[in-house]
Amino acid sequence: MCAGRCARDLRRMVNYRRARAHGGTYFLILTLRDRRSDVLVRNIDCLCKAWLAAKRRVPHDMIAVVVLPDHLHALVRMRDARDDYSRLVQDVKKGFTRRIGMCGRGPWQSRFWEHLIRDDADLRAHIDYIHFNPVKHGYVPRVADWPHSSFHRFVRAGLLPPDWAS
Repeated sequence: MCAGRCARDLRRMVNYRRARAHGGTYFLILTLRDRRSDVLVRNIDCLCKAWLAAKRRVPHDMIAVVVLPDHLHALVRMRDARDDYSRLVQDVKKGFTRRIGMCGRGPWQSRFWEHLIRDDADLRAHIDYIHFNPVKHGYVPRVADWPHSSFHRFVRAGLLPPDWAS
């Protein structure tokens, strides 16, 4: 009895629907299983290479990103006809796991969180959230002090001042 009910519940969980909009912009959160780990920042080059490889297979533009020790936030605009950000996440996770030489389940939580950006205000709010996240988590006192963030690209482009949110 329980096995049948559990199997039905598992199928229902696995088949949930994700928001999609052609050419949509999505806020993504990818998290490690061990929230005490710092494997992402220790292996930032492997993560960047995995993401670049995934970009060749799943076309998208990276709008903003921050990589913290145990999770990352990314804001991506999809450029493929299917808005297959789930495949993008899968490719990034697999590529990173292979590059750091982990076998078995790898370091990632099996799921990820996504939010479809609705408008310009929502976009700006998520960019700010991404850039402020290292301060929120207490890693640095100022946004500019965190090296693994698109904040620095925004400053170079003149979109944000170097002392933003200080």
